[in-house]
Parts: sequence; C-alpha cells; structure tokens
Amino acid sequence: MARHKVAKISEIAPGTTRRVVVDSIGVLLCNVEGKIYAIEDVCTHDGGPLDQGELEGDHVVCPRHGATFDVRTGDALTLPAVLPVMTFEVSVQGDDIFVDA
Repeated sequence: MARHKVAKISEIAPGTTRRVVVDSIGVLLCNVEGKIYAIEDVCTHDGGPLDQGELEGDHVVCPRHGATFDVRTGDALTLPAVLPVMTFEVSVQGDDIFVDA
C-alpha cells in the first residue's frame, strides 16, 4: 500500500465530497465537520457512482436506489445495499490530503 497526495483540504468544504482517482480506483473524499474520510466511489448494490449522491452528515446516499453508507466505517446502513464499501486510511499534513491505497 502506498501513500498518495490526492487533494487539498481547502478544496473540500465541510459537508461536501470530492472524487479522486488513486491507482485507478475511484475514491470519494468526504468532509464531515472538518474531518476527511475516504471510501470507494462505488455502491456495492449496483455499482452506482456515490460521488453523484448526497452527503448527509456522516452518511452518503447512492443516487440510484437510495442505499446509504457510513463514510467513517464503510458500513451499508440501508437496503438495497448489504455489503460495505471499501474505506481508505486518510492523513492530513498542512493543507494536503493523503490516502493510503
């Protein structure tokens, strides 16, 4: 696993997300009250793009069928998804966001 600089914290306001690509994996960065979390940008129900969904607190809602995931743990919280999304370790140095992938 390698550490990748992916964005600047100043580019992702609290309550918003940003999609980045790390080693050809789509990763969704989520700013929850100033803390950055990273999950795979793919709904485990049908492969929908989570970056097109809504961030509601610490949950992201898939735009296709409404499956909800906890961005802190990756856990699927509502049907139709039952499997978690992959999570990634995040670190911040100054304004720079790094993801281990």
